[in-house]
Amino acid sequence: MKAFLLAAGEGTRLRPITDRIPKCLVPIRGVPLLAIWLQICEAAGIDEVLINVHAHTEAVKHFTAQAACGVSIHVVEEKVLLGSAGTLRANRRWVESEECFWIFYADVLNAANLNMMLREHRLRKPTATIGVYEVPDPRRCGIVSLRDDGMVEQFVEKPENPVSNLAFSGLMIGTPSMLDAIPDTIPADIGFDVLPKFRGKMLAYPIRDYLIDIGTKENYQKAQDTWPGLPTYV
Repeated sequence: MKAFLLAAGEGTRLRPITDRIPKCLVPIRGVPLLAIWLQICEAAGIDEVLINVHAHTEAVKHFTAQAACGVSIHVVEEKVLLGSAGTLRANRRWVESEECFWIFYADVLNAANLNMMLREHRLRKPTATIGVYEVPDPRRCGIVSLRDDGMVEQFVEKPENPVSNLAFSGLMIGTPSMLDAIPDTIPADIGFDVLPKFRGKMLAYPIRDYLIDIGTKENYQKAQDTWPGLPTYV
């Protein structure tokens, strides 16, 4: 199985740490975030990962060249940022023959059980499955409302008047048919430009395990204090 690991963000909110290294290589209790991700991917049965990068490309290439894992790694440099959905569109030939594939936001540190999420996706066969979790400030996130069967009724990115506190986690399973909904604009964003189109066709999978976006200094420090380690299936 294949996975996109979206890592092209410049990490401006983590400066000055990210003046020297990319956000995907910041240490979590001494271990680079990308090393954690590769372990998670291998345990989840993912054998190929595409990592998109923009800043500090050589640092990522050097790290992946030295990485000892059972995952084949492709590093794709974006001279111009394509946006999260734009990256999928630019590399659609890499996954268009797959039944489904993972999409991960690389700055999401988590201990979610990806195997259970994939099992539910294969059972229900939606156009896409997104992990969702409860957040304290839904105005800062992509927020969903759900039908009784767990399908997404509505998705709004950073709503002024949130209808719930269930947010997109940055963990997602896509399908080739989903790629047809990506616009030709650059940049194109998954939250703003793609997910709102899948009302009634997208499954929400509740994540109750540890999950934190380390993209801010506050959350990055919190992760150092609270990270429980890799999920038990790793």
